[in-house]
Amino acid sequence: MMLRRTNSPAPKQDPSELQGNGNQSSLSALLTVMGGDARLEGKFDITDSIEIECKVGGELKVGGKLVIGERGSVHADVRTVDAIIHGEYEGNMVATGSVEISPSGRVDGNIETNSLVISKGGFFNGNVVKLKETEEGKPAIHLVKEMPLAQAK
Repeated sequence: MMLRRTNSPAPKQDPSELQGNGNQSSLSALLTVMGGDARLEGKFDITDSIEIECKVGGELKVGGKLVIGERGSVHADVRTVDAIIHGEYEGNMVATGSVEISPSGRVDGNIETNSLVISKGGFFNGNVVKLKETEEGKPAIHLVKEMPLAQAK
C-alpha cells in the first residue's frame, strides 16, 4: 500500500500546464491511497481531499473532495463535500456539494446531495434525497445525455 500527497503548486511546472493568463494553475492537496490488494477498515476523518485506489470499509468523513478511482472500492458510510466515483461505492453518502458518477462508476446505496450527475454508462441503484434547492432554482439531479459530435465541436 502507498500513501502519497500531492501539494500545490509544484515547484517546477511545465509551460503546457500554465493557464491562458500565464499564471500557474492552482492545485489543491490530494491524498492518494493506493495498493493492489490493500484493504483499509475503520473510521477515517480526512480534513482535505482524498483519492482512493484500493478497498476501504467503515466510515469516512472527508473535508474536501472524495475521488474513488477506477481500482477503488469503498463500502462505507460517507460524509463529504463533493464526490467523484470512477470505481465502486456501496453505502450511505451525504455530500453537501455534488456527486458525480462517471461512465465506469458503480454505486449501490443512498445519496443525499445538492447535485447528482450520472454519466452515460454509470450505474446507480438506490435512493436520492435532495439537500436543498439550488440557487438558480434548477433541478439538483442531472442526467447527462450523449451529445451529437456536431454539437460537441
